[in-house]
Amino acid sequence: VQLQASGGGLVQAGGSLRLACAASGRTFSMNSVGWFRQAPGKEREFVAASRRSNGNSFYTGSVKGRFTISRDNTKNTVFLQMNSLKPEDTAIYYCAASAGNFIMSTMMIGDNYEYWGQGTQVTVSS
Repeated sequence: VQLQASGGGLVQAGGSLRLACAASGRTFSMNSVGWFRQAPGKEREFVAASRRSNGNSFYTGSVKGRFTISRDNTKNTVFLQMNSLKPEDTAIYYCAASAGNFIMSTMMIGDNYEYWGQGTQVTVSS
């Protein structure tokens, strides 16, 4: 599976961005998909994830109610709609996918994902 992330950019606080992660290859193996981010000088952190089997989605606490993960299986694309953006959301955002059908605790761990996109920069100005 190859993943291509896009949609990042510069936005003012309170604004919105929609990230997309287009997949190619063995996309039928994308049972779990996730978004992670890494800010300068910080470790990578989990943002959101979705499980194909039942459509359940999970979010880290700081983005709940502001971010929404969705997927268009017909287009093999995963989206991350980000609203009410804050300067602390500034980071490189990475999409990831796995053939595993994860439970929530597993979906939050980046090392469990086999496939990663190249990252897209999101910068939120105050």
